Amino acid sequence: MNPILSPKRTVAELKELRALTGDANGAQRVAFTPMWVKTRAWLREKLAGLPLEMHTDAAGNFWATLRGESEKSLLIGGHMDSVPNGGWLDGCLNVMAGVEILRRINAQYNGKPPVTIRLVDWADEEGARFGKSLFGSSACSGNLNLDEARGLKDKNGITLPDALKNVGIDFERVKDSHKELKNAAAYIELHIEQGPVLLDLDLPLGAVLGTFGVERHAITFHGQAAHSGSTPMNRRKDAFLAAAKMSSEIYAIAERSGSGVCTIGSCITKPGIVTSVVEECRITLDQRHLDAGKLASMLAEAKSASEKFAKAGNVLVSWERLWQIAPRPFNTELIALCDESIRETCGQVHRLPSGPLHDAAEVAAAGVPTVMMFVQSLHGISHNKIEDTKEEHLELCVTAFDKLAEKTIRWIEK
Repeated sequence: MNPILSPKRTVAELKELRALTGDANGAQRVAFTPMWVKTRAWLREKLAGLPLEMHTDAAGNFWATLRGESEKSLLIGGHMDSVPNGGWLDGCLNVMAGVEILRRINAQYNGKPPVTIRLVDWADEEGARFGKSLFGSSACSGNLNLDEARGLKDKNGITLPDALKNVGIDFERVKDSHKELKNAAAYIELHIEQGPVLLDLDLPLGAVLGTFGVERHAITFHGQAAHSGSTPMNRRKDAFLAAAKMSSEIYAIAERSGSGVCTIGSCITKPGIVTSVVEECRITLDQRHLDAGKLASMLAEAKSASEKFAKAGNVLVSWERLWQIAPRPFNTELIALCDESIRETCGQVHRLPSGPLHDAAEVAAAGVPTVMMFVQSLHGISHNKIEDTKEEHLELCVTAFDKLAEKTIRWIEK
């Protein structure tokens, strides 16, 4: 390990942040709230002793820049915001590891590294308040749909533009943040895995291949309401029966895809009373895969199955796309450097895709070479106060992530 680097300090600072911004229910750093503003101020204090240029861009993303010999920039990213009652590591581990790496680079290169190093705290990665994930990074990448985002409201009826105005951000100018990527040569991000793959393999760290593409649809089966007592079983047009058959089928579809996942997350019936055959049943389907072709096949199989079950039940079926994002594979050369950094740190590595989305997906979509590193999550649980990672694994991930940063600097120089 580099003697200038102090992973234990990162763990201590994460505990300090937990005490400052959490309660008995977990982390409370929801974006654009007073606690989030307090968190940002705390982060600035941690960076105050370094020769950095610090500013907040047009989308509310916070940047800390250490100017180097070259304007070409290595971006190190994460997010300090959390979901309500969230975990103590989700997002902020990324940023605080970046803070420690900035300290190491500043000391090692006497304040002038070979390339410019930029730490970014993305605004509202979680989307917890307005339902729009990756707000700051999607504004920066240019992919944010302003018309869609303009109408978003929180549970109190406050619009996203008004919430942004309260923290000094002009909604209509958020895409101006794109200029921050002008000299970006690479982007690296560290994150807790949030799932059980590394836990089940008993490995501390993994190199991330990319983020899953997502197809999210509402599927509605249309039958006929009828009295539950007087309608014989063979005369029913039961929308729920057809919808229910989708449940086991989507598991089979996911299994055939190799490494994809499918989830029916909700089910609403009408008229929704115990004395009526179901006239209408609406289910939501979420499908994810790293391979665009396999994701398309999964969707086609699900549509075919829905039509088959509808026909068998003498009902109709309709589909509505709720959301879609293409798979975002990461840079193969940076994946190799990430793999190498992990092997040097703890001997073994596993390459895996990310099911959850991350800001790294938006940076990759903007054309910046990108990679992520995962550290094992105890319980395989995130977005929950029980979210945790072994302290020794946290120290390992800071060490490995620092190695990745240094290797990426050399890669940019080439």
